[in-house]
Amino acid sequence: MAMNIIIDGYNVLGVRGWTGLSSSKNIEQLREQLIQDLSRYWQIKGHPITLVFDAWREPHSEHREHRSGVEVLYTQSGERADQVVQRMARQFGRDCVVVSSDLEIIATAKAHSALTMSAREFQGRLEAVLHSKKASKDVRLHSNSATYEKVDDVPIARRLDKKGNPRKLPRSQRNRNRQLRGF
Repeated sequence: MAMNIIIDGYNVLGVRGWTGLSSSKNIEQLREQLIQDLSRYWQIKGHPITLVFDAWREPHSEHREHRSGVEVLYTQSGERADQVVQRMARQFGRDCVVVSSDLEIIATAKAHSALTMSAREFQGRLEAVLHSKKASKDVRLHSNSATYEKVDDVPIARRLDKKGNPRKLPRSQRNRNRQLRGF
C-alpha cells in the first residue's frame, strides 16, 4: 500500500549537515540533491512524496512544483512549513507518514493517527534504500531487521512485575514496525 510521505524539508537538510548560516547557493545545491534522492526513492518504492520548504520570508503565494515524482511545496508568505505539514497530516490522517523532528508536528500527526518518523530515522532509511545493491528485493529484509532495534536510541522501559515474554517488543512498537514494513 502506498503511503503519502510528507517531509519537512529543512529538518532533513539539517540531518544532512546544513546549517542556517550556509550561503543561498549552497542551500540550493542541498535542496536539489535532496529532491534527486527522493525522486530515486519514489522510483524504487512508489510512495507519493510531498517535500515542504519554508518560504515565508519571500513575498509570494504558495508555490508547488512536480519534479520527477516529488511534489515540492514552498509555503506562502507568512506561513511556515510546520503549519503546512500539520495541515496535511490532518488531511491525510492514517494514510500518511510525517517526517519531521519538530515535536509539535509529531504530536499533531500522532493525534490524527499518522505514522511519524524523525528526520534522522528517515535519512537512514533513505540511504539504505538508495545504496542497497538489490534495492527492490532487499528492502523487505531491511525493514524486518529493524524489528529488534531501538527506535531513536530511546531504551524501552520494562516493568519487572509484568508477565509475558520480556524479549517481546511492546504492542505500540510492533504496530509501528508493521506499518513501516516495505517503507
